[in-house]
Amino acid sequence: MSINTLWTEAYRPKTVDDYVFKDDAQREQVMAWIKSKDIPHLLFSGPAGIGKTTMAKLLISQLDIDPYDVMEINASRERGIDIIRSNISNFCSTMPFGHMKIVLLDEADALTPDAQKSLKGTMEEFSATCRFILTSNHPNKIIPPLHSRCQGTHFEKIDHTEFTARVATILVTENVVFDLETLDIYVKATYPDLRKCINSLQQNSTSGTLRMPSSADRSVSDYKLEFVKLFKNGRIREARTLFCTSATSEDPDDVIRWCYDNLDLWATSEEGQDEAILIIRNALVNTSFCADLEVNLAAMMTELIQIDTTLTVRRSIETVAHAS
Repeated sequence: MSINTLWTEAYRPKTVDDYVFKDDAQREQVMAWIKSKDIPHLLFSGPAGIGKTTMAKLLISQLDIDPYDVMEINASRERGIDIIRSNISNFCSTMPFGHMKIVLLDEADALTPDAQKSLKGTMEEFSATCRFILTSNHPNKIIPPLHSRCQGTHFEKIDHTEFTARVATILVTENVVFDLETLDIYVKATYPDLRKCINSLQQNSTSGTLRMPSSADRSVSDYKLEFVKLFKNGRIREARTLFCTSATSEDPDDVIRWCYDNLDLWATSEEGQDEAILIIRNALVNTSFCADLEVNLAAMMTELIQIDTTLTVRRSIETVAHAS
């Protein structure tokens, strides 16, 4: 494949049969929409890179919507009320070339509150000829009136093993030489964002061999990749410092969610992972009260790293207590 070809596009599912659904019920619902050649207003929610936009585009394709009847907007870039009042309203007000028009609003949770309020009226006004598909990483940021006008579908994260198998298959198909230890670092640093993982792998395998990004090249290296590498090599203090100083540029909820999605980093036992969940929950709650995000992350990371030690001490105390 050409080095100019984006792997995320080349390996994007082209048909419904290629798509991995979370369960049979979700597949049956999608197939019913395709059979009827109609959809309600839809809200697809779930983590980034999980397949929400892919499903939206598959639906548009399978419904045989004329390309001139489709408007795609990235709401993280065009998020104000003017985009609703002008672009979207003007598009919806004309008759469709085919049987309906579709507006795909990616990252709709980035729309301003005023834009969301305006959107609900637009959805109702043109419901006879237009359908809206909204995607959202954070559905709690979508106002209730929009939730009530859409049929919601939540996209679950891909199973960790299947995630690894997918990216490994892409590397094999692209004839990239790799070792499982290096691949595992990429997986842990990006899971459950499959799109980000594929992009990172393509970026760092141009020589035909998968390599780790250079920590000196911050435009290439993702701090989570470097963190996992340091963490797995036992350089705990360095890993914690890197994580806490670098993660402050991200949405704190996303950073903490990443820690939850990778529980096996902190503990391998079920008891240890239960302990990690409680620590992560407390950190999430504390983001509202702790003015310094770095301090909050440092406290969470310190507790996570000490889980095995804490459990060992607790078991020792319990053993002594039972013996006495």
